Amino acid sequence: MNSIFYNARIYTMDQEKPFVDAIAIQNSKIIAVGSNEEILNLANDQFQKVNMERKTILPGFSDSHIHLNYYSKSLTQVDCETKSRADCLERIRARVNQTDPGKWIIGHGWNQNNWPEGYGTIDDLDQISTEHPIYLTAKSLHASWANSKAFELAGIDLNHENPSNGIIGKNNDGSLNGLLFESATQLIEKIIPANSLNQIVQNLEIAQKELWKYGITSVHDFDGADCFSALQKMENEARLKIRVLKSIQLDNLESAVNIGMATGFGSDYLRIGSAKLFADGALGPQTAAMISPYEDNPTNMGVLSLSSDQIFHYGKLASQSGISLAIHAIGDLANMIVLQGFERLRSYEQEMQLPHLNHRIEHVQILSKELVGKLADLGVTASVQPIHLISDMETAEKYWGSRSMYAYPFQSLLKSGTNMVFGSDSPVESPNPFLGIYAATTRSNLDGAPRENGWFPEQKISLLQAINAYTRAPAYLAGWKSYKGRIFPNEQADLIVLSKDIFNISYDEIKNLLPLATMVAGQWVWQK
Repeated sequence: MNSIFYNARIYTMDQEKPFVDAIAIQNSKIIAVGSNEEILNLANDQFQKVNMERKTILPGFSDSHIHLNYYSKSLTQVDCETKSRADCLERIRARVNQTDPGKWIIGHGWNQNNWPEGYGTIDDLDQISTEHPIYLTAKSLHASWANSKAFELAGIDLNHENPSNGIIGKNNDGSLNGLLFESATQLIEKIIPANSLNQIVQNLEIAQKELWKYGITSVHDFDGADCFSALQKMENEARLKIRVLKSIQLDNLESAVNIGMATGFGSDYLRIGSAKLFADGALGPQTAAMISPYEDNPTNMGVLSLSSDQIFHYGKLASQSGISLAIHAIGDLANMIVLQGFERLRSYEQEMQLPHLNHRIEHVQILSKELVGKLADLGVTASVQPIHLISDMETAEKYWGSRSMYAYPFQSLLKSGTNMVFGSDSPVESPNPFLGIYAATTRSNLDGAPRENGWFPEQKISLLQAINAYTRAPAYLAGWKSYKGRIFPNEQADLIVLSKDIFNISYDEIKNLLPLATMVAGQWVWQK
């Protein structure tokens, strides 16, 4: 349906015309923006006129780092993000009581840093059941907790050696303690019965509807090939109504190069993104690779999973086909190594007269002072998740101490000229972009602490900068420039409607804000 929306407060995210009163949409595209009078003069019998009664319209949001398959599965798993270990165990017990013996019990979201009791044990889960295999992923997705039945099915005993870049947790006496870190988590994950393609599609459709409720109209996804297959099926059947930039797993990189796949190839709804690599672990389990040891453990500097030589090797392979790299790096050492690798890769691209690809670092959670401007120098995008600082600020203070002044350094990155995009890392965090906006602009948790201007307040950014990192910047990074990310003629009508003017309410109101409606390609896909 062709529509004119007038008497609205429309923030276009376009510098030349940042604010208008009305827009005209024909089929899937915006055809005009301007004053009420200008746009209403375009009206004819083909247009439905809608008085927006001064409601606010923004471009649809992009989540620039999400795990669609994991997120969709998390909607059906046991929620382990509790205030105590006992609460988590009670939820597991309730699920066990509803599940036939032998069936897997899967949960997600535990964080030992927030539990007075600390890490759970294999005995805790065995006391609930030894007939059901129980497997619970940590909030960070870089650690897991399982019972003896799960370990037995995976063939893991006390003599099992640690895999490369992974740790099988053990007690002082050498017995299994129920914990797995980094690549060791895959020892159990690979034996959990996989969902069928149809089940993945069903789960993704549920996730798609949840994302629309948050105003998300496009995502950059970092899950595997099974998710890609499901997304293709959804698009072929006209069931995919959220735009997806789909990453390539490292295991599939060589095959992608061999068939000539390139970043940016695809359709309106599904395009190829970057090849995903991992340089280190995460803050919570203390596996993020650090230049200096963790504050409470002078022998631990985390787990470094890539060298600059390896990054250069994979980068050369990918660049042959025009595939950019997206590298997970959280610790300052990991970020340093990744930037060294990118520096060599940029020189190679120039030497071989290859395209200047849109490489990116995922997370960039902590930098040394010397590294802050390096991303801009190399033209590398910082793909960050501001919602992480809400849950991580106390842990960062504990483990990184004074180094935290360059943790989540959003203002420093922008000042240096770095392109920055925002995401959630869901299901690690909620995909709600309004919580991310709140975190980036206040640097406070949801209770408002710390109340003296926020945590390292010099790293706050403006509301406009935060919204840009959810709209225009990720569209540009995804190759959707002049296609989406702003409200502008000839661009896609991906919009959200808000009941309040986000630029004229308190930050406390922003964190509780949600859309009234979400539009994709000129069609309302969700309305409250």
